[in-house]
Amino acid sequence: MPRTMTLDDLIGIEHCKVGFYQEVQDKVEQLKQSNLELEAKRQEIQALLDGIADLMAVLSADLIIQRVNHVFMAWYPQLGHNSPIGRHCYEIFRGQQQRCEECPALRALDLDEVVRDLCIYKVGDEFRHYEIIASPLKTDPTGERRVLLFKRDVTLEKKFQAQFYQAEKMATVGVLAAGVAHEINNPLTAINGFAQGLLRRLTLLEARVGSEVYHDFQEYTQTIIAECLRCRDIVQTLLTFSRPTSPSTAQVDLNQCIADTLFILKHRFKQLSGLSVHTELCSDIPAIMGDESQLKQVIINLLTNAFDAIADTGSIHICTVAREGGVELIITDSGCGIPEELKEKLFEPFYTTKPVGKGVGIGLSTCYSIVQQHGGTIWAESCVGEGAAFHVFLPMVQQP
Repeated sequence: MPRTMTLDDLIGIEHCKVGFYQEVQDKVEQLKQSNLELEAKRQEIQALLDGIADLMAVLSADLIIQRVNHVFMAWYPQLGHNSPIGRHCYEIFRGQQQRCEECPALRALDLDEVVRDLCIYKVGDEFRHYEIIASPLKTDPTGERRVLLFKRDVTLEKKFQAQFYQAEKMATVGVLAAGVAHEINNPLTAINGFAQGLLRRLTLLEARVGSEVYHDFQEYTQTIIAECLRCRDIVQTLLTFSRPTSPSTAQVDLNQCIADTLFILKHRFKQLSGLSVHTELCSDIPAIMGDESQLKQVIINLLTNAFDAIADTGSIHICTVAREGGVELIITDSGCGIPEELKEKLFEPFYTTKPVGKGVGIGLSTCYSIVQQHGGTIWAESCVGEGAAFHVFLPMVQQP
């Protein structure tokens, strides 16, 4: 005969149900709290990844993109709103349908170590350099192997490095030119001395060779002496430009610096037949305190830029003016001018608008540094198509 359920039995069943429901609610709350913590961790990790300035991607063992940071989308705007996740990396990076040879990601997985590589891609009309770092990740619980890929654009660094090597090479050539100039002085002295000796002895031969031959030899000998003196002046000017950069402060005549610089640049005038150079030098400008070789370097850099700005025909005007407290040098050219958006970058190191092989972008930055060391200021005024004018103000010698 079945046992009859009592009131105590019913109360026990209900009590068990209440305990079960309470336990389920506690588990749900724990899961919610765990989800919140996981979401906070995920957001923290994503913030760290987005804070990385390099392109980052997590790849699977078969090179499928699983996660990227915001830099990835900035580098590949052609993707639009299409996510790269789920696509092969070589489709995005190289635009091809097969794996790259010597893939750094695969090498990192095979060797189980960090692999560094340097790749060159053609982007648009130019080749860009990229440094790639592939780091294998620990195997996740599912057993899937993954690799973390960092990609950094080092094109600008490579360009600066090449320009630095070029500048270093030019500095070496300058030192070599100084040594060669010293060596040239010795034969020039001998040629000049023997030519003057011949000139003194020609009077003894006038009666024997005749007047016409005598005057010809006299003219030839005087030409040799004049050319020797001209070569001596060129060598001396080269030596002033190739002096060490250690400051040698003394009173400097800015007008004389301009004259020496124009003398050394005579060959440039001959190359540009349509170029005219005008000088308007104030005769009573005060002396300035500075390094003569460095100030000549400023003048020659500004004049070289003026030459480059004039394509075929044009003019360059060089002016010195006495100002209150110093001297102002103004070099004006009738060249192409400087766009407004480029004026702020003129004196930045390695910034140049010239094509490759025409300049390394250190001329104006060097001028700015030298002028600042002399306590002066340098600035430019220009309009596109109307030429440019560079102003250099240098303080005069302070009287005791």
